[in-house]
Amino acid sequence: MQRTGAQIIWECLLREGVRTVFGYPGGAILPTYDALVDYPIHHVLTRHEQGAAHMADGYARAGGGVGVAMATSGPGATNLVTGIATALMDSSPIVCITGQVASKYIGYDAFQETDITGITLPITKHNYLVTDVHDLGRVLREAFFIARSGRPGPVLVDIAKDAQQAAIEWEYDETPIRLPGYRPDLRPLTEDFEKAVEMIHTAKRPLILAGHGVLMAGAMQELLQFAERTRTPVAMTLLGIGGFPASHPLNLGMMGMHGEAWVNHAIQEADLLLAMGMRFDDRVTGNLATYAQNSRKIHFEIDPSEVNKNVKVDVALIGDLRHSLQQILPHLEACDHSEWLEYIDEMRGDSAVRDIQNLPDNGRLYAAHVINDLWRYTRGEALVVTDVGQHQMWTAQYYRHDKPYSFISSGGLGTMGFALPAAIGAKIARPEAEVWAVAGDGGFQMTQAELSTAAQEGVKVNIAIINNGFLGMVRQWQEFFYERRYSATPMRSPDFVKIAEAHGLTGLRVTQRSEVERAVRQAQETEGTVVIDFRVEQEDSVYPMVPAGGDLHNMIRRPKQNALMESALD
Repeated sequence: MQRTGAQIIWECLLREGVRTVFGYPGGAILPTYDALVDYPIHHVLTRHEQGAAHMADGYARAGGGVGVAMATSGPGATNLVTGIATALMDSSPIVCITGQVASKYIGYDAFQETDITGITLPITKHNYLVTDVHDLGRVLREAFFIARSGRPGPVLVDIAKDAQQAAIEWEYDETPIRLPGYRPDLRPLTEDFEKAVEMIHTAKRPLILAGHGVLMAGAMQELLQFAERTRTPVAMTLLGIGGFPASHPLNLGMMGMHGEAWVNHAIQEADLLLAMGMRFDDRVTGNLATYAQNSRKIHFEIDPSEVNKNVKVDVALIGDLRHSLQQILPHLEACDHSEWLEYIDEMRGDSAVRDIQNLPDNGRLYAAHVINDLWRYTRGEALVVTDVGQHQMWTAQYYRHDKPYSFISSGGLGTMGFALPAAIGAKIARPEAEVWAVAGDGGFQMTQAELSTAAQEGVKVNIAIINNGFLGMVRQWQEFFYERRYSATPMRSPDFVKIAEAHGLTGLRVTQRSEVERAVRQAQETEGTVVIDFRVEQEDSVYPMVPAGGDLHNMIRRPKQNALMESALD
């Protein structure tokens, strides 16, 4: 049957199970948009191409499959870049399809021509430039295969306009994809498994470091069995949250720069670290020279390039985490680490006294209280998408996730503006979920135009803006390390309630803790997206904090008595 390149694109997307595409049309991709009219794929018109990439990312992370973003050439394609880099750093499977000027104009600085494959080479798992329609079907099939296989990631397909317009005799090829050089043997060696089992059975102070790979591999049940059989406590990375139930007694909480103090101390005192689907990021390790010096290390990892990249390990079990755990579980015997668990519990010490969550309500509004109340009033069952900054860390600390795929955030790149569009994508992937976007006043303004997308699509997302009038995390660093010289961090914001209303949505404002429940309940009961402006304490800080490059065990702790706590007790 004769098909144009544009029709081949949609045919391939349908065969890959795509039902939703996020994008923004323009001249070089117009043939493809014209063909869309004849296909049962829903297109979400974003207000900026960055929003399209983040929506595709949120869609993928929420369980919708490979997310798809589409844009035109030149500025349309370059506007995808931040979202593509975000997806790469967090191993999120998305395919970005961009239009390109006609092949005869490539290299001649034509209108809206940009070498997007050259630009995105360092931030994609792979990318393609298609100038011949005969290559299009194969390339698209390969793109989806690469995006979802192994360690997932973004793939970009740039398609010349004439390749979209050309017509050929074409039938979809059902042959399984086989890529030369992309058939790695990910089966761990038998001797590596045997050594790992011996190390696990002889450890006195073991600790599991559970990362994003637990969720990506669907290894939640295997991790639970491993931890319970060996009585090994579990510490979470930021993106690992939800991979192990927060309410489980073996879950210690989050590790790293803003992790729990007792967790970081436990890492430093462990004699065995079992890294599962995590990459020893600098925000997790602190100073590598002093990181976990007394422990042996086993690294369960699908990407061989991550092994020994940051932290030297004793055994590397390369492969899909779920399969590796399934292979090792039958060889594990029950262990008793009660003495180690009791010691960790003792290390919690006065943490409860230092926790702002335990301060009495003095009428002022603290972000930690907002997040904790949000957790209570949603029964911990919401799908929470955060932006980047202080609110991100408070959400990780005070919203406890028992279910997988219920926490989405930009971890590796730390992209402000991520929350709102990613939450829209997540809601479209899981329409039955109660979705909350938690953002700061700074990050929200970067992509707030996507409120119009939510309104046009009729998407129900509740947005909690933690509004402290600062670029909060940068301000915190200025407070701790720059003698409170608040350069370029005080921020004036628009009236977020009126912004919501301008988009035909509901806006609410909260200034006291006593008002939080009413606002959350109203948001839950209101049809359509709701924006809540939480006016929180301006100069509160996230504790604990490991200074950048500092030793993991040398944390800045919230003082037992400081101006903030004293004011709360007035």
